[in-house]
Amino acid sequence: MTMGLTEEERDLRDSVRGWATRTVTPAVFREAVEAKTEQRPLFWKSLAELGVLGLHLPEDVGGAGCGLVELAVVTEELGRVLLPGPFLPTVLLGAVLHESGRTGELSGLADGATLGAVALQPGSLRLVRDGGAVTLDGESGYVLGGQVGDLFLLAAADGDDTVFVALARDRLDVTDLPSHDVVRRNATATVNGLEIAEADVLQIDAQRVRDLAATLFAAEASGVADWAVTTAADYARVRRQFGRPIGQFQGVKHRVARMLGLAEQARVCAWDAARAMNPGTGTAEASLAAAVAGATAPDAAFSVTKDCIQVLGGIGYTWEHEAHLYLRRAQSLRILLGSTAFWRRRVARATLGGARRVLGIDLPPEAAGTRACVRAELTSAASLGETERRTYLAEKGYTAPHLPAPWGRGAGAVEQLVIAEELRAAALKPHDMIIGNWVVPTLIAHGSENQLQRFVPPSLRGDLVWCQLFSEPGAGSDLAGLTTRATKVDGGWMLQGQKVWTSMAREADWGICLARTDASVPKHKGLSYFLIDMKAGEGLDVRPLREITGEALFNEVFLDDVFVPDELLVGEPGDGWKLARTTLANERVSLSHDSSLGSGGEALLTLAGELPGGLDDEQLTVLGKVLCDAQSGGLMALRTTLRSIAGGQPGAESSIAKLLGVEHIQQVWEVAMDWAGPRALLGDRPRTSDAQMFLNSQCMSIAGGTTNVQLNIIGERLLGLPRDPEPGQGAVA
Repeated sequence: MTMGLTEEERDLRDSVRGWATRTVTPAVFREAVEAKTEQRPLFWKSLAELGVLGLHLPEDVGGAGCGLVELAVVTEELGRVLLPGPFLPTVLLGAVLHESGRTGELSGLADGATLGAVALQPGSLRLVRDGGAVTLDGESGYVLGGQVGDLFLLAAADGDDTVFVALARDRLDVTDLPSHDVVRRNATATVNGLEIAEADVLQIDAQRVRDLAATLFAAEASGVADWAVTTAADYARVRRQFGRPIGQFQGVKHRVARMLGLAEQARVCAWDAARAMNPGTGTAEASLAAAVAGATAPDAAFSVTKDCIQVLGGIGYTWEHEAHLYLRRAQSLRILLGSTAFWRRRVARATLGGARRVLGIDLPPEAAGTRACVRAELTSAASLGETERRTYLAEKGYTAPHLPAPWGRGAGAVEQLVIAEELRAAALKPHDMIIGNWVVPTLIAHGSENQLQRFVPPSLRGDLVWCQLFSEPGAGSDLAGLTTRATKVDGGWMLQGQKVWTSMAREADWGICLARTDASVPKHKGLSYFLIDMKAGEGLDVRPLREITGEALFNEVFLDDVFVPDELLVGEPGDGWKLARTTLANERVSLSHDSSLGSGGEALLTLAGELPGGLDDEQLTVLGKVLCDAQSGGLMALRTTLRSIAGGQPGAESSIAKLLGVEHIQQVWEVAMDWAGPRALLGDRPRTSDAQMFLNSQCMSIAGGTTNVQLNIIGERLLGLPRDPEPGQGAVA
């Protein structure tokens, strides 16, 4: 995967990747690692000619006039190859000088003549103003790229504030430091009462400098994390222990799958910060996006590089393997930017102060014509009664616009988003089919004409309610292991078995049921897909199943010789597995118009505002972490939607969103209970209370495929790790 979404951004990535493959050879890389001191890279002129040093700078100073999104794409790619030299501090310095209005040095940074160095922490460096004189005194914090930098961007204390100064190397006493990151090394800069010009003190808010740094540090961290995931997965596919690839062991497979989840979080947050840093985004919103990136990406890179070494085992602990160099880079980024806790608290404080990231989409010009047509049709619905309105919306294709006509509108991604916006503006809500959202597409794809006419229109109108009879006590997430039998009899089939975890079974009119019609074939091939009349009564026994919340939303369903006519078999006998997995090519596209933090994040913010005395630092740090997870979930959905609009396939983020989203919601309500204290322990409370929500959320990592199954799917389908062994081949660790 990559940060780039558009064709132009991917072309830019490919260009940089090709350059790096040709230029940053293993020999060049190892020479930088083993050097006694850091030297100006021999490839720097070539890198400048590629155009990436001034990518974000104006054309009149030799730049390309692009934005930070393009620069982030390049920074991610160069982070993936752990480019030696001061690329990151050079482009960061250029961005800061450009925004501060100091343009004299920009051409040198763009053409490679000038190398940048950056210190984000003041150390003991302080600014002293005495009348009209300005002097600088003390020792800087660690300077990234300081061993080879020509122009230094240094943080300095100015009373209780922080300012940034830009000074040439020859005005400073620079001391090289033995550096944890041996590929890009650090130094300190010392001055003793150095008199500087007022112009050397940059006219830019210190927080804006940190936000730009967080954005570019996060982009590089994303590339580091991507390398670690790819390296671990590649190794786990081929390394054999105990007679099979280590990636087949769930302990390894799940670790690498979670690594991918963290890497995707790093990527979406860095991408969004780069978007927010460009003109047009409000200051508070942009700063929040940068803070989320700073809190998320470096920490994610640090975590996955540690995990990469663990997956590699002994070879990953050797000096010769690159893994420790990526770990050093990730840890250096994390520390030099400022602690993860600091950035999480910044996220929490900004959000409590009212800042929110707007996750909107600029639709293409053709959306205007669609909007006019949709708006005209919806105007006619406003005056109708509730039942007539639902019928009208269903007949016009608004219940499920992504379905093909005449059932839907055959709407592509853009039209679906326009429809959602116009429905919201008109305060109209088509019927939500719930389980029917799965049933109807399956009937359209595989059902008979009679089944289509009988079931689809009333489902779209809301006249039919569906339930799903798939799960069984013995099968659980292993859907293909179900044992409910369907025996052929005259005119139909006789079903015998037990289903469980069936929501809405007591209210539903009809149910979809998977049953085994042939036990002599492999388990995936012997299943068939039936429609069952839940009101028929004969042979059906629906029993409420009380949950840990005390409620009974789920049910057990016993089928004792339930007769299903032939016309209620969907498809052919043995098609059940295929039908259960049916997804139309034109899938539903949606984008939440609620808070980017989701209902859980907003609920936690409300609780935080009600705590006597406010939040302490530990609580602020926890809140910041929860809010970062909430924001990254919204960003993953946004990127998936943007891919759909561009006609692309979903990326890794769409598969990971469920895993991270479930764990996020569970964390929200666990934290809510902690903050509520003993009050949360009162029983017999409303469904919306923190305790009830905490209990209810525990089912989310079980329903629809457990978290462990989801990790298997991510490991196998996205990372190509070997599937679990078949029964009889040995237990999975």
